[in-house]
Amino acid sequence: MILVIDDDKAIRVSLTYILERNGYEVKAVESPDEAMRIVRNVAPQLVLMDMNFSLSTDGEEGLTLLKQMKLFRPEVPVILITAWGSIDLAVEGMRAGAFDFIAKPWNNSVLMQRIETALEISSGNRERAPAVRTDDRTQNFAKFPEIIGCSAALRDVLATVERVARTNASVLITGESGTGKELVAEALHRLSLREGKPFVKVNLGGISQTLFESEMFGHKKGAFTDAHNDRTGRFELADGGTIFLDEIGELDRNCQVKLLRVLQDQTFEVLGDSRPRKVNVRVVSATNADLCRMVREKTFREDLFYRINLITLHLPPLRERREDIPLLVRHFIARQCECNALPLVDVSPEALTFLKTLPYPGNIRELKNLVERTLLVSGHEVLTEEDFRSNVVLQTDAVPVSASEASSVPGMTMTLEEMERQTIVQTLDKYEGNVSLAAAALGVSRGALYRRMEKYGIK
Repeated sequence: MILVIDDDKAIRVSLTYILERNGYEVKAVESPDEAMRIVRNVAPQLVLMDMNFSLSTDGEEGLTLLKQMKLFRPEVPVILITAWGSIDLAVEGMRAGAFDFIAKPWNNSVLMQRIETALEISSGNRERAPAVRTDDRTQNFAKFPEIIGCSAALRDVLATVERVARTNASVLITGESGTGKELVAEALHRLSLREGKPFVKVNLGGISQTLFESEMFGHKKGAFTDAHNDRTGRFELADGGTIFLDEIGELDRNCQVKLLRVLQDQTFEVLGDSRPRKVNVRVVSATNADLCRMVREKTFREDLFYRINLITLHLPPLRERREDIPLLVRHFIARQCECNALPLVDVSPEALTFLKTLPYPGNIRELKNLVERTLLVSGHEVLTEEDFRSNVVLQTDAVPVSASEASSVPGMTMTLEEMERQTIVQTLDKYEGNVSLAAAALGVSRGALYRRMEKYGIK
């Protein structure tokens, strides 16, 4: 049963009709008191409620009701209904435990998508994920052929991916540069009901504020000076499929408002054409930035933050999953030998031990570059510790340690940030200040290296 709470009779009748037409049993009430009487007696599958009641136009009564319901029935998902001008009120509701929010006037198909997503995720959360064998050291899951590892941290992430992939929930993937965020986004799409539909990648860090609307929403010929032809935007290209918004933390705040609107009701306007267009896309975002801190500092909109992170997946850095390094090394060797028609080579146990001691500020991307560089220049049938040592940027005599032990082991007394800064300085020195070459050697993008240089005050 879905519980609808709204003091506007027209809204109650409209929602009841839509939900019943889609096969749901509905109970519609007009006051918080009636709603709580029902919630105390029976747990609805989902609650759909307005935030404003006649006695309280500031939303306080709605927030109070939401908090009471979450205390009494914390497992029941609540979707809030609010006017577009009251998004701040919806954000308050998300903080209080609401699952999602939708603005008036709503689009019926978007509303049903949000409801179905909430029901699927809430149902999945009540079911325990199938156990994964911890002694499986060959490959994590058959469903994730490109994601290598068997660590507990990685298994937890992939189990969540498998649970939410077939929903339409927006997903935010966080983690340092080089941890594999794009691979996880691709896996979410491949395992979803949208498989076979477009998967459109957008690097928001590479789109200027002036070009944002044209790139994302498209333009008509003549819309501005250089618009010589019609252009299809990224959202329209992704219609029916998934759009992957990489580096969303670098998006200018003015552009964040424009992005929020299309995520809210899945409609947009092409530059030069005032006719609204609809799309049906699933949004997956990624960032290596601390969005919570950015929200506090007012550099990232709080309402956009809640819109993109219905589900959050955090990818651990390589230093927190060192047990995966041997698997990754052998995978990269096999892949490189196949691509370059080379005979398959082996790697010595001492080399693997050495590789497990490195700090890897560039994470898996850095390890991949190191392995491939060593393989191509060594010419040996068995790669040794010295082969890797001569190709790694940061020389170290450290013994293998876990991330938690690193600070107490001789030779690794620096903090991870100090090691990262030293690695960057040494690499820039090695390549005489050439940022492109240094970024390639570290296994990170130029933009990521510039951000780290700024962070550590490196000129």
